[in-house]
Amino acid sequence: MEFGYFTMPSHPPERSLKDGHDWDLQTFRWLDEMGFSEIWIGEHHTAPWEPHPAPDLLIAQALLQTKRIRIGPGGFLLPYHHPAELANRVAMLDHLSGGRLNFGIAASGLPSDWAMFNVDGMSGANREMTREALDIILKMWGTPGPWEHKGKHWTVNKPDTMFGFLKPHITPLQQPHPPIGVAGLSKNSDTLKMAGEFGYLPMSLNLNPGYVKSHWESVEAGAAKSGRTADRRDWRLVREIFVAETDEKAWELAVNGPMGRMMREYFLPLLSNFGFKEYLKHDPSVPDEEVTVEYCAHHNWLVGSPETVAKKIEAVYNDVGGFGQLLVFGFDYVENPAAWQTSLRLIAEEVKPRTAHLVPMPVAIAAQ
Repeated sequence: MEFGYFTMPSHPPERSLKDGHDWDLQTFRWLDEMGFSEIWIGEHHTAPWEPHPAPDLLIAQALLQTKRIRIGPGGFLLPYHHPAELANRVAMLDHLSGGRLNFGIAASGLPSDWAMFNVDGMSGANREMTREALDIILKMWGTPGPWEHKGKHWTVNKPDTMFGFLKPHITPLQQPHPPIGVAGLSKNSDTLKMAGEFGYLPMSLNLNPGYVKSHWESVEAGAAKSGRTADRRDWRLVREIFVAETDEKAWELAVNGPMGRMMREYFLPLLSNFGFKEYLKHDPSVPDEEVTVEYCAHHNWLVGSPETVAKKIEAVYNDVGGFGQLLVFGFDYVENPAAWQTSLRLIAEEVKPRTAHLVPMPVAIAAQ
């Protein structure tokens, strides 16, 4: 099992955009030095607790300040970008990365973002646009022109050469394209089915492990549609993780620290407004009002000493049937950077060796 990082990025509303950006870059340098495998960076436009509208700006700087870690959007919200323009921008970013770029995509789930961009998310138009946009992007990278795409949401042309020298020419460094990651939240997730159907990297967001178990069914359903075999080694799980020298210290720094504040002031109220608190429950009969920060820390988060966290990870691994990457959910510890740095270091140096035996078997071998 590898350890990576997923960040929205999350910052408290009073944090200046520049200071939040600088914190993210500092964290990325730590992750690279400590041997984490990859970083995924979200895109949001109308959430003060998730204040980064352009992950590629952060990625471009992070690539210059790191040496080996793979970095990518987690993901670009495809309904809000013209596919031809994004195809060129991602391809250029892949070249700047030296081949370290991952390409995460998402359909967008914030009604306030839908309103800003006039996208009818309630009808599922955001999911339609995501599929169509990705089709166009892949066609821009892999299908010679001239051609015209006339779709439901976009008309795009890849013209023939003009005047003997003007033509579309920008394609990714990684061929046929950077690894594509797709995040999913809901049961029967359409995006996770798409990941299975086309062989993309599925990412399950930070929910109760018992609920996340259903996500692999969506991946397998998509894979069956196209005759593929889904591979659990590709599956990424996002979890809230905090490690300290003792269980008591980890609980204090997580529940009563920035992790707890973000969940208390933003994430739990957000899920409550969407009617999504059920996704955090270990038992559907638990009343919504009992789903508190402390409840999540007890049932969903991986908090404690290295030994405790390693045991919790193994329990989740066995519960969901295995996965290849565990992505640490990012938080803003600007006021106590040593605590977050120590947590990441303990994950890399003490938790990872304790979980090295958790390796999903390749499907062809496991089936024998």
